[in-house]
Amino acid sequence: MEIPAHDAVPMARAVELARLGHGSTSPNPVVGCVVLDAEGRVAGEGFHAYAGGPHAEVVALAQAGERARGGTAYVTLEPCDHTGRTGPCSRALLEAGVARVVVAVPDPNPKAAGGAARLRAHGVAVTVGVLAAQAERVNEEWLTYARLGRAHVTWKFAATLDGRSAAEDGTSQWITSPEARADVHRMRAAADAIMAGIGTVLADDPRLTARPENAGGVVRVPLRVVVDTDGRTPRDARVLDDAAPTLVAVADDAGADLKADLLRLPRRDGRLDLDALLRELAARDVVSVFLEGGPTLAGAFVAQGLVDRVVAYLAPALLGSGPAALGAAGAGTIGDLHRLTFDEISPMGPDVRLIARPVPHPGKEQ
Repeated sequence: MEIPAHDAVPMARAVELARLGHGSTSPNPVVGCVVLDAEGRVAGEGFHAYAGGPHAEVVALAQAGERARGGTAYVTLEPCDHTGRTGPCSRALLEAGVARVVVAVPDPNPKAAGGAARLRAHGVAVTVGVLAAQAERVNEEWLTYARLGRAHVTWKFAATLDGRSAAEDGTSQWITSPEARADVHRMRAAADAIMAGIGTVLADDPRLTARPENAGGVVRVPLRVVVDTDGRTPRDARVLDDAAPTLVAVADDAGADLKADLLRLPRRDGRLDLDALLRELAARDVVSVFLEGGPTLAGAFVAQGLVDRVVAYLAPALLGSGPAALGAAGAGTIGDLHRLTFDEISPMGPDVRLIARPVPHPGKEQ
């Protein structure tokens, strides 16, 4: 649809505001709102800052006050029409007397949807689809969770320029720079869960915690998830310490005996059913997963079409041998390539951070 400039500018600002809530609203979406008065001047702005807190529309309307009457509200996600920990935003918009509401993305959650219909029923003009792609991107984790019923997965890896994640002798610390590692911790802290496979736990004994620099306040503590089909996690593994809660996912026929929260799942082709794992995590309000660890688990996720975003940190270095960042991923011939599109290429100290997403294929989940 062709977007008039008078709608694109305030909606772009609403998307920018929504981004400010990233990492603190789960299991709720990130939402931004801009309210213009009847003359088209900005009267109020707001975003959803944390789960259970006031929604973006409520914050923006409170700032606008009486200036909202007869004005226009720009919202990145359809205003909710149900009462949860807060009241319905559709009612707040009606009570404020706005004449028009512009929505970027319809709410896919049937429990909360219906705000646009209620507003229209009460005489409010509603436009849907303005800057939808931009609003979907900023809210991609929650939209995956709401639409597909599973957690959104970001696969992160660090490698040399020739794609090696470790040297031939297994050493891997440190391929990338302190700047890249600090960025990883910021991304970890924004996720609901940090995941690794048993191979990484046995080889590296990681803590899988988020330790962002200059956090400036309360740091979220993501759930740690170990994918351990046969229950081989050592009892003294650091991932089982008290630094963060840990969930160990094992096969339903595994004889695991750990002092940990065990999640028993069916096998799929001899391995843990990863789709079932992501759905169980979603049922526990885990919206986003930050997948780390070795090539085997990453390959399994890619092969099953369960990676929604790839974040790669590439160092200007060469090894020539050693394990690759990605293991077998179901592409036995060039026609089966898992193609991606680059969204961002950024310098990170001496390294480069690449962010890419899978190209959708007919019949595949994405």
